[in-house]
Amino acid sequence: MSETENEHPLTVPAALARAAHRHPDRDAVVDGGVRLGWADLRDHVHEAVKGLIALGVRPGDRIAVWAPNGHRWVVAALAAASAGAVLVPVNTRYRGEETRWLLERGGVRLLFVENGFLGKDYLALLGAGDGPAGDGGPVPGLPALEHVVTLDAVERPGILPWDDFLRGGGAVTDEEARARAGAVRPDDPSDLLFTSGTTGRPKGALTTHRQNLTTYRAWSARTGVTGRDRYLVVNPLFHCFGYKAGVLACLLRGATMVLQPVFDVERVLRAVEDERITVLPGPPTIYTELLDAPGRDRHDLSSLRLAVTGASVVPVALVRRMRAELFPEVLTAYGLTETCGTVTVCSADDDAETVALTAGRPIDGTEVRIADADGQPLPAGRDGRILVRGYHVMLGYLDDPAATAAALDADGWLGTGDVGRLDDRGNLMITGRSKDMFVVGGFNVYPAEVEQVLAGHDAVAEAAVIGVPDPRLGEVGRAYVTLRPGAGTRPDELTGHCRDRLANFKVPREVVVVETLPRNATGKVDKAALRTH
Repeated sequence: MSETENEHPLTVPAALARAAHRHPDRDAVVDGGVRLGWADLRDHVHEAVKGLIALGVRPGDRIAVWAPNGHRWVVAALAAASAGAVLVPVNTRYRGEETRWLLERGGVRLLFVENGFLGKDYLALLGAGDGPAGDGGPVPGLPALEHVVTLDAVERPGILPWDDFLRGGGAVTDEEARARAGAVRPDDPSDLLFTSGTTGRPKGALTTHRQNLTTYRAWSARTGVTGRDRYLVVNPLFHCFGYKAGVLACLLRGATMVLQPVFDVERVLRAVEDERITVLPGPPTIYTELLDAPGRDRHDLSSLRLAVTGASVVPVALVRRMRAELFPEVLTAYGLTETCGTVTVCSADDDAETVALTAGRPIDGTEVRIADADGQPLPAGRDGRILVRGYHVMLGYLDDPAATAAALDADGWLGTGDVGRLDDRGNLMITGRSKDMFVVGGFNVYPAEVEQVLAGHDAVAEAAVIGVPDPRLGEVGRAYVTLRPGAGTRPDELTGHCRDRLANFKVPREVVVVETLPRNATGKVDKAALRTH
């Protein structure tokens, strides 16, 4: 590894090696009763890399993780990257059909899964664990998926428990594992995160080691995260906010990750006090709940220093209250899965209005342009399409050159689908979002996917879904449906139909049965009219 690479590691295994060398005994991961120093984490990842090699994992293979925040999620993810594989995180709220589609589309060869999270039998949802399928794999209908490894001790036919997975690595030498990690190059793909589009079907955004580590070195510099910080990771690790702005940022800085599988106010308050948490990023809704938590004053929260938020409208009053009562520093940011999760970030010296009303300025080495319909740049203060360019823009969408070409122009500008403006200081203000998309508690929901599920009900003729304000989650879904002639159903039956097929954040909070849907001059459903319904 060169001096430059040693100072600014451009691969995940190089970053892990540096953190272990510099801070061997500093806490790297705290997960309940499990506490790993950076040298411990390096050693755990090394053993997992041996396990992956023993299972025949090759550079470029795709490895999925379907599990809540936990130390083995981190170990599995870093091992995948260190083995030269491509990490594919899976949303823990997905149902079986959603996950099967993602695994098939991603060509995933190995799946790590923690069964039973939130009472869900993930293996049963996939149809796994009943013995080898007819095509020889552990999951019927997924021939590319050769192995399923549980992060717990669940034993079922064709499924490999974590400890057995590690024991299998005993056949692989330490030298072979180190050589595999050393062969990873900065421009190798490191992860594949699926992001929905307006068609309702997710697209896989492929990014490299160099892109992600350079992005989160810039993010950390802007936010001020250092190796002295203790970072409470409540954002799910399957999301850029949890994995990249969490695990990768801590990896680069040598900060401590304190993991929480779900956001629970009382558990968070206890963790802040017990672990002396300094950094707590998340969507705005979690700060509202923390500020209003009964008995908050019984906990010592004086260690809190920094909050980083976004993904929703942030009221100025909330920023002021957060700064007055919890965090000396509150920042907002904006990003896309296609840009490694970050485009712009505020600075610690920004005032409350700037933090609340804008998403800050582009991180170092990146550009933001506000353009008209023809792609021509617009001056400050004018609303237009938000375009982004820089080292952090994805390689492209997996096996989808048409979608990639539609998103990226010949000059490297990525069309975000969002609308906004720049102020005189270069701060970005988001004034509109990707057509129709809304955000529920920090999770993007694209109506087309929900509408497709509703339209699959025998009684539904047509469906239209919009986001409506919610005091706790920012927005929730409201569905308007028309019924087929002679058909009858109840709104709660349609909500249940969605709940059986979609992650809970996608399920409409309300279903309204109407005789007709409003339409514009072209015959398309007029969602603007629905918002005034």
